[in-house]
Amino acid sequence: MRRAWAIGIVILSLTACAGHTRPAGLKRAHVERLYFGRNIGDTATVSDSAWTRFVHEVITTNFPEGATIWDAAGQWRDPSGATVRERSFVVELVHLVTPDVESRVTRVMDEYKRRFAQQSVLRLVAEAWASF
Repeated sequence: MRRAWAIGIVILSLTACAGHTRPAGLKRAHVERLYFGRNIGDTATVSDSAWTRFVHEVITTNFPEGATIWDAAGQWRDPSGATVRERSFVVELVHLVTPDVESRVTRVMDEYKRRFAQQSVLRLVAEAWASF
């Protein structure tokens, strides 16, 4: 009985270590979500027209291959423990993994922070397989 358990554990261990094969026709890609808060300080917000200009001038310029964009509502706790609610924009990018993408994403995030006096832009990255 112990031998059967030992063999079973070895088999499970080996299958857990097996790599995932690439599905036919797909390439390694990243799915990125960028979250852009609309609050500027305590009183101002990023207007729809300012956001539209930003999308045209910055996002489209850096990602002409496309992006999916939607409005969102988010919240978090500030250092004092107060809940802060904020309307946001979410941009999803699906792109092949290439050396220049990191600099393009960073340019978009940095320009938003500069243009709209933001402390940060939330960025999530997930690995995926994609075909275009």
